[in-house]
Order: sequence, then structure tokens, then C-alpha cells
Amino acid sequence: MRIDYKINDKFDFGIFFTSLILCGIGLVAIYSSTLNNPHAAGNFQKQVIWGIGAYIIFFAVYSLPTNIFKSISIPSYIISILLLMAVLAVGKRVNGAKSWFGFAGLGFQPSELANITTVMAMSVFLSRKNIDINSFKNILIALAIGLIPVVFILLEPNLGSTFIYFAIIIALLYWRGISLFGLFVVLSPGIVAIASLFGFSYFIIFLALVLISLILFKQDLFFSGSIFAINIAAGFFTEYVFKALKPHQQLRILSFINPSSDPLGAGYNAIQAKIGIGSGGLLGKGFLSGSQTQLQFIPEQWTDFIFCVIGEEFGFIGSVITIILFFYMFYRIFKLASFAKDEFSSLLLIGILTVLFMHFLINVGMVVGILPVIGLPLPFVSYGGSALVVNLIMLGIVANIYRTRKNYI
Repeated sequence: MRIDYKINDKFDFGIFFTSLILCGIGLVAIYSSTLNNPHAAGNFQKQVIWGIGAYIIFFAVYSLPTNIFKSISIPSYIISILLLMAVLAVGKRVNGAKSWFGFAGLGFQPSELANITTVMAMSVFLSRKNIDINSFKNILIALAIGLIPVVFILLEPNLGSTFIYFAIIIALLYWRGISLFGLFVVLSPGIVAIASLFGFSYFIIFLALVLISLILFKQDLFFSGSIFAINIAAGFFTEYVFKALKPHQQLRILSFINPSSDPLGAGYNAIQAKIGIGSGGLLGKGFLSGSQTQLQFIPEQWTDFIFCVIGEEFGFIGSVITIILFFYMFYRIFKLASFAKDEFSSLLLIGILTVLFMHFLINVGMVVGILPVIGLPLPFVSYGGSALVVNLIMLGIVANIYRTRKNYI
């Protein structure tokens, strides 16, 4: 039998079984964190049902013709933008953000769907033949595709999800081959904006660094002046956006800069999470034996702080195994993207990798206290049906491209 017809040559069992194990870890952690909480009764059963449905969708996506993803990219992107607009009008408000559609006791967050549709739309644009990625016009178009969803997400307001879109833009532009100066143009306003949150002195220091960099790049004076003006505007715009945020969102950012400033408020979850993970030690306290988890010290721990359950009840070993599984998945996706000669498929894979990796990085980072608490779930592990469905749609696309990879490499 030729290798082309072997099942393991048509189906990526590594990706598939890694996702199954992560979902299994998530179910164990959800069961533990909801066992003694009457408000979360039924969440474990709901996640099981969502998981079965999500894997059915995974195989449906896997079976589609690969070229269909390119065909539906722009229509699906437009639909996701319309959904983001609709949720502002008729959405359900949860934790201060009007970002959910609620029906029949189920919830759906359009920003999660927009993750993958934005990746698809940018991949279509950047994979066009003879495109000059270092053209200022093309950079602006790529930025527009990536930032249009951000505008509506900020209006919800849902600050956490916006970081994913900035990462998507940077990753896809870099993968497409943008120059060092082009990358600087894209990155510098964001860096200056973040620096401004730490105070006026930091804002001035980073503006000075931008100015020095522009001098070293030796670009046209008018163009360099425009870039410098954009960086100044980014700092002031950040202050405006910060003031427009809800009080609890402002406190989350401030508690990241100084976690002890509000230990019973915005910094509470991060502090309790670190206590829980630290108390797990090497092997953990055992399943259903974590005091932070079972005594409900962390509100809604089965969502954004699910990694804390793993750290407390299964210890350092359990945490490391979970992280290794994620990195194995990331490696498989990156390897496939590196060998794919079809530009669209390669960009699409890198975009999917970026979405999953950033969710992983930010979630684990905020649980261990090195990143702000901005409310992003841990892929495949955290409770949430719509997030699980979207994650497995993305993996279905990966598996689909793996199935047909020999047509393009």
C-alpha cells in the first residue's frame, strides 16, 4: 500500500489526540471547580454536550474541500462584523460587557467567531499575487481588516479580546515578509500606548526611543514625522480609551501595574490564583482536594482561572504536562505552516496558531500574575461552549489542510 493512502498520512492524530486530552483535563477541572457551587450546577454536563457537538463540527470542517476556506473568507468576515454590530443592540450584558447573544439558556460570543474570520480575511488579502507588503497602502488595508472588529469589541466593552486582534495583525504581517521598518511602523504605536498606562514619564521615554529609531531608519522626513505624530496620538488615545472603560476594567489594569493596590477587589482573583497554584506543590493536593478550589475562593474559577485548579490539585507536574500538550499542538501547527507552499494556507495556519497561542499565553500569564486579568479563556480547557466550538473549527481547518497538504507542498 502506498503511503498516500495510509490513514495517518491523511489525518493528524497528533493534533486530534492532543485536543482530546486537553478537553479531558478541562472536564476534570470543571467538575472539580463546580462540584460545591450550586450556581454552577450542570456546567459539567453542558460542557460534555458542547464537546460532543464541537467534535462533530470538527469532522465536518475536516471533510470540506480545502479551497472552500478561501471562497468563504470575505463573506464570513462580513457576517462576523454584522454580528458584532448586532450584539451591541440586542446582546446580553455579562460582567459589564454587552458581548453575548443569549438564547435557550445558551450563550454565544461573536468576538470568538470574529477571531477566525479576521484571520481568514487577512490571509486572503495578504496572499494575493504580486502584493507589496511594504507598501504603506497595503499595510493600511491589512490594519483596517484587523482593526475593524476591534472598534466594535471596544464598544461592548471587551478589552481582553482586542489583544488577540493586534497579535493576529503582527503575526500575519511578519509571516508575509514585512520589512523591519514596516514592522516598526505597526508595532511602535501599540508599545507607546502601553507605556502611557504606566505614567507620563514612561510615555516620554518611549516616544524618545521612537524618535531615535526613526532617525536611524533614515526615512523620508514627512513620512517619519507622520509616524511620530501617530505615536503621540496613540498615547493620548489610550488615555481616552482608559477613561471610557468601565470602573472594574480600569481597576484590572491598575491592579496589574500594582496588584497590591486593590487586594480585595480587582487584584483579588490574581492573588488567590497564585496562592492556589503555589499551594499545589510538586504533585498537587489531589483531585477534589484543593482548598482554594473547593472553598470557592476564586469566583467562576471554571472559566478564566481554570488553570489554577490544575495547579492546585495536580501540582507542578500537572501544570507542566498541560503546558507541554499545548506546545506540542503549537509545534504541529507551526511545522505544517512552515512547509505549506500555498500562501493562503500558510497564513491561515499562522493566524490560527496566533489565536490559540495568545489565548494560552494571556490566560496562563494572568493566572500566575505576570499579565493583567483581562478575561480570556484557556483553549479547550476552560468552560464555555461557543469558545470550544470555535477552537475546534480552527483545529478542523488545520486537520483539513494537513489532509490535502501534498497538493500544495
